[in-house]
Amino acid sequence: MSKEFSYLNLNKSASYSYVGKNLKRVDMLDKVTGRGKYIDDLKFSNMLYAKLIRSTEAHARIINIDTSEAEKLPGVKAIITAKDVPSIKYGLSPARYDENIFCTDTVKYYGDKIGAIAAIDEETVYKALKLIKVEYEVLPAVFTPAEAAKEGAPQIFEEYPGNVNTEIHLEFGDVEKGRQEAYHIRTDRLSGQRTLHGFIEPHCTIAYWKGKRVHVQSTHQSVHYLQHHIARIFDMKEGDVRVTLPYVGGGFGGKVDISGTDVAAVALSKITGQPVKVFFDLEEVWLNGRGRHGMDMKYTTGVTKEGKIVFVEAEVILDGGAYSGLGVATSYYTGSLLNVLYDFDNYKFDAYRYVTNLPPCGAQRGHGQPHPRYAFESHLDHIAEDLGMDPIDIRIVNARKANTVTPNGYEVKSYYLKEANELARDVSGWKEKKGKLPKGRGIGVGNGGFVTGAGFCMYRTDLPHSIGMIKIYDDGTHAIVYTQAVDIGQGSDTVLVQMAAEAMGFPYEDITICTRDSDLATLDYGAYASRQTLMAGWAVKRAGEDIKKKILIQAAEMLKVKEDGGYRSGKLMPEELDCKEGYVFVKQEPAVNISFAEVARAYFVKHGVLVGRGYYHPGKLGGSHKGAAVGTSPAYSSATQIAEVEVDMETGETKVVGTWDVHDSGCVVNPQLLHGQVHGAFSMGIGETIWEKVVFDEKGKLLNGNFAEYRMPTALDMPHVESLVLDTFEPNGPWGVKEVGEGATTPTLGCVANAVYDAIGVRVTDLPLTPESIWRGIKEAEKAKEKEGK
Repeated sequence: MSKEFSYLNLNKSASYSYVGKNLKRVDMLDKVTGRGKYIDDLKFSNMLYAKLIRSTEAHARIINIDTSEAEKLPGVKAIITAKDVPSIKYGLSPARYDENIFCTDTVKYYGDKIGAIAAIDEETVYKALKLIKVEYEVLPAVFTPAEAAKEGAPQIFEEYPGNVNTEIHLEFGDVEKGRQEAYHIRTDRLSGQRTLHGFIEPHCTIAYWKGKRVHVQSTHQSVHYLQHHIARIFDMKEGDVRVTLPYVGGGFGGKVDISGTDVAAVALSKITGQPVKVFFDLEEVWLNGRGRHGMDMKYTTGVTKEGKIVFVEAEVILDGGAYSGLGVATSYYTGSLLNVLYDFDNYKFDAYRYVTNLPPCGAQRGHGQPHPRYAFESHLDHIAEDLGMDPIDIRIVNARKANTVTPNGYEVKSYYLKEANELARDVSGWKEKKGKLPKGRGIGVGNGGFVTGAGFCMYRTDLPHSIGMIKIYDDGTHAIVYTQAVDIGQGSDTVLVQMAAEAMGFPYEDITICTRDSDLATLDYGAYASRQTLMAGWAVKRAGEDIKKKILIQAAEMLKVKEDGGYRSGKLMPEELDCKEGYVFVKQEPAVNISFAEVARAYFVKHGVLVGRGYYHPGKLGGSHKGAAVGTSPAYSSATQIAEVEVDMETGETKVVGTWDVHDSGCVVNPQLLHGQVHGAFSMGIGETIWEKVVFDEKGKLLNGNFAEYRMPTALDMPHVESLVLDTFEPNGPWGVKEVGEGATTPTLGCVANAVYDAIGVRVTDLPLTPESIWRGIKEAEKAKEKEGK
């Protein structure tokens, strides 16, 4: 069990009725009783079941697709390929629209989508798939950035010469001057592997048409982006696309891209005139990809004698897989936030994202950050070792402070990384353990953090980032919050209801939330970039304050004050009143009060429906350089994590035995949800550090697309987690909030890897740190030592 809180009193939070409280989740009963519905639970009259037809080659020209035998199978209702659907290209970033609904001429990876089949039941669909015959002209394929970059390598896309999908060259300050001033300079190279999100609900979409409108129900992380892209792909008005999302069984970034289930369901339903469900099995989730990019990273850093960073040169090479998706943003994210974490002026960053003939990579929790954080935190540990410094001391020396601006133009309001390091050091027993543990046992530190919402939409628009609306029932006893924010398991529905209750002064238990529906709820971009608590939170808070303002005006007309020695005589003004927990009262004489419900009913009689409205737009953020939009945010979290490990020196097996997280996440709306995010982040990060890797054979075929062979931590593998929070306040956030969900993942890989290094004295530079790689590292070090001795 993690601790409730351990605060530094940097800015003691005010006492609230609902914000900062461990209130029960609003979806709790639905989920524990099975009453809540996920997309695959939904069934409609006359519904068809559909699967994608997938490529069995990694790179090939499509000569012919023979569907004749499958069409004869009783129960098959439709088979479609590229000739039956719009040929428009799509993606998530307009700069790189490069994916078709179905492949038009060539397939780009094993599992690429070339068509779809709809039938009366699942059994018939699977039988039909086996009857499809595709004739290919096999083309040369590349499966690594190194292969893709070779002279004469096969060209996967005409629009990406040399297979370079994204190329970045940025420089801030004067790196050469920093190089001349540096006391010590060091270079390290490390690599991170492809991993996948591991959410438990596979992708699934149901679509059906009513006249010119299509209703799309999907497992997705954004109502708005799904609506926007479906409308664009099928040349429709957004108002003719209704998107609703049932409960979503996890996402972690893997359900932000438009998937083959979405486009195929819309197309098949249009052709058949029936509801169509398109679903992935577990292997198809892996084939859909969109997980963490494999990366090769090189860092050269110069420091003063005291360990202060004077320059950094970074080069990152990314394996993007077959399509862009969110890969352009990933490429920029690998370098854009290092200056937020550490305070230095001279920075050169180069990145190359290559397309390969493997499933496309995209966003995964901490988007673009965990691998670079792992590499730089490992690199920083070596620099500290070279200087004879404690690893935490060098981080404290370089930690960014609040109310500063980074060289790349990001304004940082609240930032308490120094305090996070100090508290993590003290609670973990760092001073008593570092350098004093027996061989095979080690302790390591890592720093991280993330944006609290992206400063820009994924396409060019002047729309606000979030709209909130609250409606009060005519009798004043119930409220409904409307928002398109998407709860993918992280608890945003609960947090937004807490915020609405606090802003209105209305009972939490008497509020429901209407969300994930483009027809009924109000605009929000959804669950990505750790944005919803701040951005949807602002919109909901302002909607609640709008309600409260109207209630206080109405209550001022209704409340009577004593004229015989009581509070005072005369008419009350709204500013003399307040509202909390369902009661309006006079601030100076709380005994003079009236129920919220009574006031709301009177408002309804006089004015009609009581509605509150709120919005949020972050305004202009960031610098002016190319790519400055990626990394802009109204607020930045910071975090320090420490891990303690045991390594079997004979087998290389690693066990994480203790973890500590100190998070600077502003005002905490729901402590239990925050600690749940930290526990989940450690689980994901530990898995990616020592076990997880997506594996393919020499022809690009997936080998471990299931939870048996893709090794992830279970409850039995998890160490004790101590989650602590700094009491900080973010001026750009409602009630001073900022993120925790993704930022808690960014330090984990680095702190665990540094702990392993501390335990064995050897740096294994390629993730994951498998028993074999650790064992080989130990043996190679022993051989080198023996050779030196001779």
